[in-house]
Amino acid sequence: MPRHQGVVLVDTNVIIESWRVSCWRALTSGYAVESVEMCAIIETQTGLQRRRPEERIDLAEIQATLRNIHGVGTVERAEALLRDDQIRFLDAGEQMLWAHALTRSDAWLLCGPDKASLRVGIRLGLRDRLVSLERLLLDVGHRPKQPLKRQYTEQWLRDALSQIASLEEPRR
Repeated sequence: MPRHQGVVLVDTNVIIESWRVSCWRALTSGYAVESVEMCAIIETQTGLQRRRPEERIDLAEIQATLRNIHGVGTVERAEALLRDDQIRFLDAGEQMLWAHALTRSDAWLLCGPDKASLRVGIRLGLRDRLVSLERLLLDVGHRPKQPLKRQYTEQWLRDALSQIASLEEPRR
């Protein structure tokens, strides 16, 4: 499969994991990585003082390396909920990331390991836009020195999507 050339939207978990295994620079150098304020700014800094030093996210670096950090308003959130009311069960960052994603008309991908978020993607018929962190890194030729946690791997994503797809029907 050729490497994705469009925008990659990432949730908080992906930012934290990328930071933990020291692959943030590889990810943001290889792709046009974007996120929303709730994920990139608020959630990455929440609990910062309780993280090990290697897991502390430098806000200035996040702001400098993300191609864009999007604000999400009430209208976008409401429109997303109208598309699929199950979005209300996602955490705030994922709600806003999906609300933003659903306003886009370009060829974006979404990287985030939360099963509730994956369920939304499947329900909306966007399964082909869901991608693992491992796949993104492999496609840019980067292999982290530390292994990724299981939920960031290609195998985990395939298994999760198959499991969820067997329970959900896409909504259009």
